[in-house]
Amino acid sequence: MSQPIHLQDQNDRPTGQAMWRGTRGLCPSCGQGKMFRGYLKVSDHCPNCDEELHHQRADDGPAYLTILIVSHLAAPILLAYFIAFRPSAMTMIAIFGLGTVISSLLLLPRIKGAFVGFQWARRMHGFEGAGAETH
Repeated sequence: MSQPIHLQDQNDRPTGQAMWRGTRGLCPSCGQGKMFRGYLKVSDHCPNCDEELHHQRADDGPAYLTILIVSHLAAPILLAYFIAFRPSAMTMIAIFGLGTVISSLLLLPRIKGAFVGFQWARRMHGFEGAGAETH
């Protein structure tokens, strides 16, 4: 007995693998070509397998998730640091301001890559085409 079509789609494009590849900035299909042609600009096609990537619709999702993660990590650390060392306000602003900016800049492209990988694996927003499959 064959699987329903929606289960076949999930099995031939593993979501976890596609998201992990995207997190590393690689094509969710082949895992070899670079997904980004700039800091956050997704390439139209994978340079390795020619998978179309222009369908992605990550929009504001990666930014919201980045803010959520960074703020939930920074808030308890900030409180613990303040209670333990009682630094001046300027020291807190300098340390945690710089830390949150750097953390956000490091996380944002990785989260966007995971979003694109998820969309590709789930055949969302135009990724349902037959294109290159998981290698």
